[in-house]
Amino acid sequence: MIPHLRFLKKQDPENKSKIFVPSRREFLKISSLATGGFLLGINFRCAGPRGETVTFAPNAYLTIGSDNQVTLIAHRSEMGTGIRTSLPMIVADELGADWSKVKIVQAEGDEEQYGDQNTDGSYSVRMFYEPMRQAGATARHMLLAAAAEKWGVEPSECRTENSQVIHSDGRKINFGDLLGSLQQMKVPGPGEVALKEFRDYRLIGKDVPIYDVKDIVSGKAVFGADVDLPDMKVAVIKRTPVMGAKVLSYDESKALGIPGVRQVVKIEGQGIPTGLDKPLEGVAVIADHTWAAIKGRDVLEVEWEMGPNSSYQSSRQLEDMLKSTLKDGKVRRERGDFATARQQASQVIERTYLAPFYAHATIEPPAAIADWKKDFCEIWAPTQHPQWAREAVATALDMPVEQVKVNVTLLGGGFGRKSKPDFVVEAALLSKAAKSPVRVQWTRDDDLHHDFFHSLSAQRIRAVLDKQGNLTGWNHHTVFPAIGATGDPDELHPSDGELGLGCIDFPFKVPHIRIETHESKAHARIGWLRSVSNIHHSFAINSMLDEVAEAKGTDPVEMLLDLLGDDQDLDFREEIKGDFGNYGEPLEKFPWNTGRLKNVIRRVAREARWGEAISQGRAVGFAAHKSFLTYVACIVEVSRGENGQLLIPEVHYAVDCGVPVNTDRIRSQFEGGAQFATSLAMTSAITFDNGQAQQHNFDAYRIIRMPQSPQKIQVHIMESQEKPTGVGEPPVPPFIPALCNAVYKLTGQRVYELPLLKS
Repeated sequence: MIPHLRFLKKQDPENKSKIFVPSRREFLKISSLATGGFLLGINFRCAGPRGETVTFAPNAYLTIGSDNQVTLIAHRSEMGTGIRTSLPMIVADELGADWSKVKIVQAEGDEEQYGDQNTDGSYSVRMFYEPMRQAGATARHMLLAAAAEKWGVEPSECRTENSQVIHSDGRKINFGDLLGSLQQMKVPGPGEVALKEFRDYRLIGKDVPIYDVKDIVSGKAVFGADVDLPDMKVAVIKRTPVMGAKVLSYDESKALGIPGVRQVVKIEGQGIPTGLDKPLEGVAVIADHTWAAIKGRDVLEVEWEMGPNSSYQSSRQLEDMLKSTLKDGKVRRERGDFATARQQASQVIERTYLAPFYAHATIEPPAAIADWKKDFCEIWAPTQHPQWAREAVATALDMPVEQVKVNVTLLGGGFGRKSKPDFVVEAALLSKAAKSPVRVQWTRDDDLHHDFFHSLSAQRIRAVLDKQGNLTGWNHHTVFPAIGATGDPDELHPSDGELGLGCIDFPFKVPHIRIETHESKAHARIGWLRSVSNIHHSFAINSMLDEVAEAKGTDPVEMLLDLLGDDQDLDFREEIKGDFGNYGEPLEKFPWNTGRLKNVIRRVAREARWGEAISQGRAVGFAAHKSFLTYVACIVEVSRGENGQLLIPEVHYAVDCGVPVNTDRIRSQFEGGAQFATSLAMTSAITFDNGQAQQHNFDAYRIIRMPQSPQKIQVHIMESQEKPTGVGEPPVPPFIPALCNAVYKLTGQRVYELPLLKS
């Protein structure tokens, strides 16, 4: 199972979580992270596709010290999403803790203690909202009972606030003064504990700045490359220039002549398939400092056996992929009879949509530190998936996983790249070779050349209109190398999971639908990037729908509202030739609801004053998309600058993510998502020539500069009491087609290929 695509595993709707007092062994281990005192554990139990128990039982811990310090252990990785803030604040709000004095400690990677810690797929709040509430409520219940017993009153006469229990007559007692009673109490069961009403929360549903903000802006925060150990060496690696290439020979003499270079070490790669957790083959230069390592690598002479991908051209593959969409493909969803609808059509609109490879291009390139000893290896890494890193290191070093410790730093951006542990394994192997701590440092060109890329894609859509102008047929051909091909080269079609990201869950009331895929081979490492295949699917679908509206002479907002039909829950499963993963959740628990999408469409149209006259030289575009169980509509305004440069004066989002746990982080994620999507749409692209990525730095793989950045981003959050859903990835998919549709209104030229601005 590809870790990011765990959403294919249905989660058991029954809440199997439990609250517990840790054993002495657990207490001793956890107390190294949290102060002593009262320690409460939260165990989350989930289940797999057929209800069987799977390895997903993360624990989180809450401690109350005698000094009244409330400490919460964060078991997720922080990369700007605020998850190290949002999950602990749920516990703190339900508990009644003084948030200004709460201490948050980052958990190490430990499956036994925390289960799956993979911070990926926009599911952390969705998965842990209710258990975190339950944990805080359990501790609050116990505190109220302890204080009531001490005072000889009823617990119902008391409340918690600012880390104190307060009686209705004004008496107060600190949490820490009740430790003796707490340690003797039995932990109540879920049925004995009442959760707060939403109106009583002081943090949930409000703006709460991220816990790390002061350290980040003051330069005190520790990211991966900031870790410095005594006697630590630095390594950079000359990796295989083509996927699957092997080292034939190398000459280390010039590298060893660079002052500060200590050692040159070959790293064995897996070849093809590369896998998602193995290093690429290469030769590492280990030195006293980064500059010496880089200079040593510059003069390192390596002869390569390039392998089967040495003649690969991405432009040629994209042409071949597009040609394949002219033929019948593998049917992945079917409703009605598209062929008949086409024969009876009054008008057929046929368009193709192309998108390039994308790199994650995180501002902090991958870096990891390892300190290997004979029977133990300790890691410091900006990893989204510490368990996977721990297991991969243990496998590479041939040691029990219990002898590997992974410390999680701040990430400096992730977008899915830092869930793959290849760079962590590199550090472990080189520390063992050097017999000293080693930091593996990727440079920007390393990052762009050797990424797990978001795949290039080609799509062909045929939209059929009858004599009355009704959209009666929809035929969508989509082709792109699958993520699974990184582990299995014979996987030539996109998986059900990838198609469930905005393609086979086409929600509109069109009587005849046929969705097809085609074979495409992977010639580079393919991985998941923020929003995954929602990116290219939404680009094609929303661009075509805008063109259909124009052909009908209808406003695109009104057309989508009409195509969504009555407010209802949709079920695509009878039409899909495979599995509909629904991001790992049962449709019964997280239904696909047309009413919620219609509501965000109406809201964004109202807030952006859609349909009103707009000043000359400006234009607006619209798109709507559901991804990661979150409903989003977007309107983008564009104009031309003095030099003709495309500008984005304003963006409006409307988002329904269920209960909006931390509105500050929701807005921040959508503001950042708009910037991220602008780069993908306008400037970013990776191309391959002779099997090698051609972009070396941000001069060629361009992320937007300040003048191109959206100048004003308005995020309108829907009030909701539905289960919370993800916000890290949903900003990206609707933005790109909304921008492209706006560009068409401004220039008269439809956008069928990304990026808009060619280098």
